[in-house]
Amino acid sequence: MLQFIFTRCCGSIPLTRMQSLQPNPKATYHSMSDALYKMVRYEGVLRPVRGMSAVVCGAGPAHALYFSCYEKMKRVFSGTETGAHSPISQGAAGCLATLLHDAVMTPADVIKQRMQMFSSPYKSCLDCVMRIWQKEGLWAFYRSYSTQLTMNIPFQSLHFMTYEFMQDLTNDERLYNPKAHVVAGAVAGGFSAAVTTPLDVCKTLLNTQERETLHLTKQSHINGLFNAAMTVYKFRGLGGYFQGLQARVVSQMPSTAVAWSVYEFFKYVLRCQRSLTDQTHEHSNPTHIQEDLLPSTAVNMAPTHIG
Repeated sequence: MLQFIFTRCCGSIPLTRMQSLQPNPKATYHSMSDALYKMVRYEGVLRPVRGMSAVVCGAGPAHALYFSCYEKMKRVFSGTETGAHSPISQGAAGCLATLLHDAVMTPADVIKQRMQMFSSPYKSCLDCVMRIWQKEGLWAFYRSYSTQLTMNIPFQSLHFMTYEFMQDLTNDERLYNPKAHVVAGAVAGGFSAAVTTPLDVCKTLLNTQERETLHLTKQSHINGLFNAAMTVYKFRGLGGYFQGLQARVVSQMPSTAVAWSVYEFFKYVLRCQRSLTDQTHEHSNPTHIQEDLLPSTAVNMAPTHIG
């Protein structure tokens, strides 16, 4: 989980800045590596992980809800033990898992992205929470929730279906296979991220509420997916919807690979422990042993009649 959080923070801060519609001249970047280099050089070594505490607080409960809901619902929808070979069930389970996941992670993303903007006025995540709450109210933390769902429902549905499809190709028996889990997770994350980049650009604008963009458009706030999409098009044209595409794909691939491999590992460990516990219980329970012996004992003790 720590590696996933670190990857997400280091990968998302260049992405957040590269998706800015009106970036500060000092925060204009040509690539993800250029962004990381300039941030470390001019703003300090810890700048790429700014806002990490918000992700740490949200990632644990969000992913617990995410994976548990997905595992349960794909079995319910498919009517099978593993939920394999049923893309519709996997996609539907992914939709429900996303609703729970984003309810927790949307406020965390708002805090994280505002902390990551160039010349961010916030001293800490707590300071960011308090100032947003006082000036914009609770709604500010969920302003992008509908857009987040609009982006993440197709993202997660594609993500789960692609992951399960890759599992069908590389690990059809659904055994614990670290290499297969890493490859499937990376491919699923990269493909889904690329397809949903335009929606992510709009989400970033809703979360950050760039001051320069608000000033030029004479708006107090940017609300809703349509308003965000029109604002992006006004300033950057069609190309604006794909700002940060490379950074988004590069940051998603390792994070989803790590998330799936760690998840599959712990699922394997828990399955082994449960199997071992069941075996130990069966061997140590004398009641079952006596019940098993009753039929043969009764036969041996039955009286023999001599005709």
